[in-house]
Amino acid sequence: MHIVSSSEMYAIDRYTIEQIGMSEESLMENAGQSVARVLLERVQPNERIAVLAGSGNNGGDGIVIARILKSYQYAIDLWLIPQKEKVKGAAKKSLQIFENCGYEVKHYIGNEQMFMEQLNQYDVIIDALLGIGTKGTLRSPFKEIIAKVNEINKLTVYSIDVPSGISADGGHVAEAIKADVTITIQYPKLGAYVFPTADFFGELHVVDIGIPPISVEKNTDYRRLWSEDDVQNTLPTRKRSSHKGTYGKGLVIGGSRNMAGAVVMTAKAALKSGAGLLTMAIPNDIYSVVATYFPEVMYYPCLSKDGYFSGEIDIKQFDVKAIAVGPGIGRKGQVKKIVEAALDLPVPVVLDADALYFWKDYDSIIKDRKEATIVTPHPGEMARMIDASIHEIESNRFKIAKQFAMEYGCYLVLKGPFTIVTTADGKQYVNTTGNPGLAKGGSGDVLTGMILSFIMQHENLRDAINNAVYIHGKAADRLIENGHSEMDILATDVIEALPEILNHLYKNKMGTKCL
Repeated sequence: MHIVSSSEMYAIDRYTIEQIGMSEESLMENAGQSVARVLLERVQPNERIAVLAGSGNNGGDGIVIARILKSYQYAIDLWLIPQKEKVKGAAKKSLQIFENCGYEVKHYIGNEQMFMEQLNQYDVIIDALLGIGTKGTLRSPFKEIIAKVNEINKLTVYSIDVPSGISADGGHVAEAIKADVTITIQYPKLGAYVFPTADFFGELHVVDIGIPPISVEKNTDYRRLWSEDDVQNTLPTRKRSSHKGTYGKGLVIGGSRNMAGAVVMTAKAALKSGAGLLTMAIPNDIYSVVATYFPEVMYYPCLSKDGYFSGEIDIKQFDVKAIAVGPGIGRKGQVKKIVEAALDLPVPVVLDADALYFWKDYDSIIKDRKEATIVTPHPGEMARMIDASIHEIESNRFKIAKQFAMEYGCYLVLKGPFTIVTTADGKQYVNTTGNPGLAKGGSGDVLTGMILSFIMQHENLRDAINNAVYIHGKAADRLIENGHSEMDILATDVIEALPEILNHLYKNKMGTKCL
């Protein structure tokens, strides 16, 4: 499923109307019909419903929805907020059809006090006020109406396309509808996956209104959701004739006296995710502690000083398929030289945590690498890497991620709620799994291990990285389902949840093959 900006959605509509030949009226009718079918499944006929319609296409969608629900004998009032004369185009046609069916329109203008009083009597509000065209500060009467709707706790609020008051592309929010459910038209909008706007959407439900795929292909950048179907279609299956070397020889470089656990979690996550052979390069100061955790790993103790790497690593002695460097490595000693040595090896390298701290010292090396570099910053690390504020990163996640990945020719995993994976050619994939329980130290170390493991097993790096991100979040979601809270999840709990998720995915994958 593609994700679009407001300008792209307008371009898609224009192309569909002008080049494909579908009329604006038919698209509006399709939108209203599709949303109404969802509402018929969710809203009870005995509930009192108000559709709040603006003058634009979003209001027109609401008018169609009101007409259809009325035809099913739902107790629904259509409130037209602007003056009737301001309703234009396809929305005007929808209003005429509504009235021709013998249905009454309630007008806000001239009945403001009655409207505000009656809002308290409804059970359901359908927000079709503004849609994706919102820009700048809300004006009256929308500002007052939205504030009143948000005040009434007993209401269930459905927003059409996007909650009225937010920018479809994300950004600052002064006042906006706080929807319980947003039923978005054809494609989800950028604002559903960036904060603070994402907080206003509630549950997101997407309806198809019949726009041909060529319309989106011709008019948008490549952004899409990575779904469970994508995971099941791309997860590698193991052959009976395979051996440990088939699934990759990986090297994890990291650890220090104060952060020995980070590299341990990375290694364990890699093994739990299917890595065939794994070596841990760690400072010899922590070898005696780390080596007690699990016997499945090979160890390469390195010269250390005060608990940190103190010398270069002879990485070329290792026959490895991929490297992860950074978890727990710290910012002292020979960290820069160690990262540079890893980048010099002609294999994919995953950079995480403190390996990113000295980014500007080896960013030119990354531009020249022929093998893939996978960079996995959280917003704070990303801000430091490009001399921006965290607010700037969070407000422009898609744009910044695309520019960065294309400039350095790398895979960028910009972590956080709705992690974005961007490929070197600028294609972007959004992950929707995970929950606030992952906002805890060690979660990134676990993801690094999973990415390392998956890139050694998948033929396609894009698939490997997206699958690792998806399964990492899915494991945290499963922990919530199985009795954990968002407060108590540990990174090690996520590792322990991986077998259940992988088992589920592989069973479904094999079941699909048998059909």
